[in-house]
Amino acid sequence: MTQTASRIDVRTIAPRERHPLIFSTFNGLAAGQTLELVNDHDPRPLYYQFNAQMPGQFSWEYLEHGPDVFRVAITRTQAGPAAESGSCCGGGCGG
Repeated sequence: MTQTASRIDVRTIAPRERHPLIFSTFNGLAAGQTLELVNDHDPRPLYYQFNAQMPGQFSWEYLEHGPDVFRVAITRTQAGPAAESGSCCGGGCGG
């Protein structure tokens, strides 16, 4: 059973601040905890970024799939090196 630990609505956050906030929040989750992300567009590119940096460490489930609001549950399935390093996204997210 997963536990929602945090909810981030990025619709009101400056684009350059979004990915660093999402990754730092996710890195603070324990295994089994979930971050709920709310956005005004499909965050599919973020999924690919998670998959490249944290393969096997998360699950991704759409709770609402547009067209105006997208909600995604990102659950930490296991701790990993990304959580220990404190790196949000290697500088590739503009942060």
